[in-house]
Amino acid sequence: MYNYALKMYFYTKFCISITFEEINFYYIKSALYSKIDSMTITKEINRLTGYGLTTGLIGKDDIIYTQNRLLELFRLDGFQTITEAEKIPETKTEELEDILKNMLDYAAKNGLIENDSVVYRDLFDTKIMSVLVARPSEIQKKFNELAAINPKKATDWYYKFSQDTDYIRRYRVCKDVKWQTRTEYGKIDITINLSKPEKDPKAIAAALTAPKGGYPACLLCKENEGYAGRVNHAARQTHRIIPIVLNKKIWGLQYSPYVYYNEHCIVFSYDHTPMTINGDTFRALFDFIKQFPHYTVGSNADLPIVGGSILTHNHFQGGNYTFAMAKAPVEKEFTVKGFKDVKAGIVKWPMSVIRLDGKNPDKVIKLAEKILSAWRGYSDEAAFIFAETKGTPHNTITPIARMRKNKDGTEDFELDLVLRNNITTDEHPLGVFHPHAELHHIKKENIGLIEVMGLAVLPSRLKQELSDLGKAIVAGKKIEKIESLSKHAVWVNEFKPNYKEITKDNVDQILQDEVGKVFAKVLEDAGVFKRNAEGQEAFERFIKSI
Repeated sequence: MYNYALKMYFYTKFCISITFEEINFYYIKSALYSKIDSMTITKEINRLTGYGLTTGLIGKDDIIYTQNRLLELFRLDGFQTITEAEKIPETKTEELEDILKNMLDYAAKNGLIENDSVVYRDLFDTKIMSVLVARPSEIQKKFNELAAINPKKATDWYYKFSQDTDYIRRYRVCKDVKWQTRTEYGKIDITINLSKPEKDPKAIAAALTAPKGGYPACLLCKENEGYAGRVNHAARQTHRIIPIVLNKKIWGLQYSPYVYYNEHCIVFSYDHTPMTINGDTFRALFDFIKQFPHYTVGSNADLPIVGGSILTHNHFQGGNYTFAMAKAPVEKEFTVKGFKDVKAGIVKWPMSVIRLDGKNPDKVIKLAEKILSAWRGYSDEAAFIFAETKGTPHNTITPIARMRKNKDGTEDFELDLVLRNNITTDEHPLGVFHPHAELHHIKKENIGLIEVMGLAVLPSRLKQELSDLGKAIVAGKKIEKIESLSKHAVWVNEFKPNYKEITKDNVDQILQDEVGKVFAKVLEDAGVFKRNAEGQEAFERFIKSI
């Protein structure tokens, strides 16, 4: 009777006739496939457990606990045998991508993932990795123990931990395209960032109908630590924050998941308060480099257009990297009355930068406050600089702090103050001191802290566009006739005459160099005092006004 019912089911469901023998074969085959799937996922569970041992995320006493947590996650009752459970391989760090891929494929096939797409897979693989990650108190204790010995040891360990937990996805970051271009301002860095995945259409559609939750308030809030995420908010179960005290307040230290440069860190206020540039900002920046003198740290500006992508939460960005701007020399020194013990000067840089150096951080901060106050209220119609229009303020500063080693072995507290203005006009609706329209084919987005320091973060579309552009140039095609590349036509026609010959062997290098030159122009556009005689005279007028 049971087999007859099954025959009728197959006929009505699929319009096919099936024998009793075929029914039995179907179930034997299904059971076999199920067993193979089960064997595959338990093998990956053991591989991931081995990865945890290799990276030190877990110890030998954690093996059974870890396996059981993973079995639970994949809705499995257990291993087939104790022998199978004990087969823990010596997993290499670079195997993680393959392990997670296999686990995600299993999860998708068995209905553990809502949609088999990058957003949902990222949500689930973060849940997988969270099984290996210790509680925040344990991570903080380890960090503080190392920091008491040497702050660099602490950040080295924390950075490796953030990679080992897959919070920073090594296998994506390594795909980013990076190079340097020599300019009159020194070698500037270029990166086409590919590590931040683009949302798929299903996730975008789901996000539109998903509740607009206020928890966490934003991606920088402390409440992200351990948060499961949702279709419109990244999963953060593997996220661990290091609390630090800056200017007598609690801040959080973490790394960026999309590291644009070495040890790219984020330092955020524990309070969800808007970006603000004032004396407290300078004090917090210097408190940070006192604790971590091997790092540079800076803040985005606090106004739209010239600020960063998140203006709703006060935060800094830093890391263990020497940016091109830090290497740029001071080309004109000046002294401010009452601050003879603080060296001050204009930096040779495409943007308008004042550099302050001193042994006493309090004196440097006081001079920085004086300059900020002067700049907030400064207008110079001849240079098209207006402090405000119709009650809307335009002037602010992007500050960057670091320790500067002198030739005699001593160190100074150094603060770069980048003057910013966000005024717009009908001709330049995105900003007068913003990349102008003719440069938008390469860079249209805001110029934030990272770009200010000399690292261009370019859109992922450029990887394919530059590849196609190189082939088209070598083939002698008219770029303006190619729809996907026509926006680059004017640029290509401008630089082509500068080269005797462009071949498949040199076209990639030529394009990289020319992109670097465009980025230098982008920074010049963002400079409030232009790099010409008229602009530098205007800069000196401001200096005299301080």
